[in-house]
Amino acid sequence: MMATTMAASAQDEPEYKMEIGAGTGLVSYVGDYNGNLLKGMKPWLMLMAKYKMNPRTALNLNIGTGKIKAEEFNHRITETDLRFEYNFWAYGTGNEYRGARRFTPYITAGLGATFYGGPEKGATMNLPLGAGVKYKIGNRLNLIAEWAMRFTLSDKLDGSKDPLGIKSSGLFKNTDCYSVLQIGLSYDLWEKCKTCYRE
Repeated sequence: MMATTMAASAQDEPEYKMEIGAGTGLVSYVGDYNGNLLKGMKPWLMLMAKYKMNPRTALNLNIGTGKIKAEEFNHRITETDLRFEYNFWAYGTGNEYRGARRFTPYITAGLGATFYGGPEKGATMNLPLGAGVKYKIGNRLNLIAEWAMRFTLSDKLDGSKDPLGIKSSGLFKNTDCYSVLQIGLSYDLWEKCKTCYRE
């Protein structure tokens, strides 16, 4: 009887299906004019909305903007991407899902689009790959820190296509990319119905 009561009380809090949040960080360009991830870092802003499939997996929609910089240029990029997120441990307070932890590392990957300014404005697809950690500050408030590379299909983020005359072939050969290091806060929404069919 006591074990049943403890198991029930361990799942008194509701689970939530959605997360919305915002954050800030630093973006740096890597390409023909810069091969150092830490050089020329500029401010970055982002918004996110996340659909939590279960305590280990989620789909994450991101919108971000900032400036990329080298000695030869300094212009704005804006991106949007949809990613799959995998938590190494079940994530939560432990009171809504037995065995969940307030802290977990995670990995993320997806597909997105990057819109860039400069002398040759345009758009290109990007492949975000990254990792991070998240910590549940409160029952519905989350702190997130993440680093991710965005590999693009374009060599024009810096405004110049192949300025160094490097001959290459392949999907990501001699294309520009950029790195984002960010921290953010998110809030849980849309309470999951525990008694609904198939929930």
